[in-house]
Amino acid sequence: MSDFRVHILGCGSALPTTRHYPSAQVLAYRDKLFLIDCGEGAQRQWRALRLDFGRLVAVFISHLHGDHCYGLPGLLSTLSLLGRRRALPIYGPRGIADYLAPFISSSASWLGYEIEVHTLDDRQAGLVYEDRSLTVSSLPLDHRMPCTGYLFRDRGLERHIDRASCDFYGVPISAFKALREGADYTTPEGQLVPNARLTRPAKAGRSYAYCSDTAYRPALIPLLQGVDLLYHEATFPRERAARAAETGHSTAEQAAEIARASGVGRLLIGHYSARYSDATPLLEEARALFPETTAADELMTLEV
Repeated sequence: MSDFRVHILGCGSALPTTRHYPSAQVLAYRDKLFLIDCGEGAQRQWRALRLDFGRLVAVFISHLHGDHCYGLPGLLSTLSLLGRRRALPIYGPRGIADYLAPFISSSASWLGYEIEVHTLDDRQAGLVYEDRSLTVSSLPLDHRMPCTGYLFRDRGLERHIDRASCDFYGVPISAFKALREGADYTTPEGQLVPNARLTRPAKAGRSYAYCSDTAYRPALIPLLQGVDLLYHEATFPRERAARAAETGHSTAEQAAEIARASGVGRLLIGHYSARYSDATPLLEEARALFPETTAADELMTLEV
């Protein structure tokens, strides 16, 4: 199994059903877990997938409709009961601080760890998180309230050393680290040797985009170019396009159009309306336009 995976905890929409849990996903990258939205029941699904609560690095909330965040207070409490002591960053659009303030205040005496709230500008794309191996950028969505998607990219592998070329130019081993990171090399005589002569390109980094509740939004297309796996909501079928526009949602066909125009590798649809107990018609509608489409289902795991 790869070291870049998406686990589906829930893929339903606002009204609870016996078929689907509300929105929640876990992105597993190497030894880190990132929670994306946290609808009710996320903890139970987390345990069903046998994920380690201790590996949670950060939480990313798309917006403050209940089916995307009502599971968060319970999860935060559980982390305390399990002994978490390191701070937990939580990212979200305008309003996220106000939503969490009562819980943070009431739990201050017993929580056991700090909650770091990061309010994002949901009206524009931008880098919101990075570490040595992964970056997360926000994606402005079009919903009935401030809403942001997220684009996760690994930085890719370092460039490969061309040992024969390095030996030819007398490059010492101590310079290899800088070469792998893309630096050129200057010989003791002052000759500049371009990095491309001394290394070979590394494999490109992988990417996963999460576009939760949003109306059809062509402005996303340039932001999603070449993404390996795109999750895009598909709440309704095409015959209910007017209802989708009215409520700030997309049809399966519209999700597929975004995927096709963006040149993504694969499309994952979800956030099904409660009126559809079977996602097959939505899947077929999307596949007619973009064949590399999968319908999300609870406890599914996909490799990026």
